[in-house]
Amino acid sequence: MAGTALAVVLLGLGLPIRPAVAADLPTFALELNDGKLTPARIQVPAQTRIKIEITNAGKGAAEFESIQLRKEKVLAPGAKSFVVIAPLSPGEYKFFDDFHQSAQGVIVAK
Repeated sequence: MAGTALAVVLLGLGLPIRPAVAADLPTFALELNDGKLTPARIQVPAQTRIKIEITNAGKGAAEFESIQLRKEKVLAPGAKSFVVIAPLSPGEYKFFDDFHQSAQGVIVAK
C-alpha cells in the first residue's frame, strides 16, 4: 500500500516512476578462466547496490560463488552473465570459482 501511495504522489508531481534496473547500477567486470580470477580483488562502494558482470573465458564450466553474499552463478565455457549484490556494509566478502577451489577472490566494500 505504501508503494502505491508513493507512486501516486510521484505521478502527481510529474516525476517518472522507474524502478532501479541492473543497467543503472555501478558495474564491475570479473573474468573466470580455468582457475584464474581477474581481478581477484574488486573494490566497490559500500552501501550501494552493485552489479558484477561475469565472463567465463575458460575451456570448462566455472561457478562464481560467495557463501557470505549468498550468491552463485554457473557459467558454461564462453558464457557471460551477472549477479546483482545488495548494498554491502564496509568490509571484505570472499568469493571463489566452485569448479576451481584454488581460485579465490574478495570484494572490498569501502
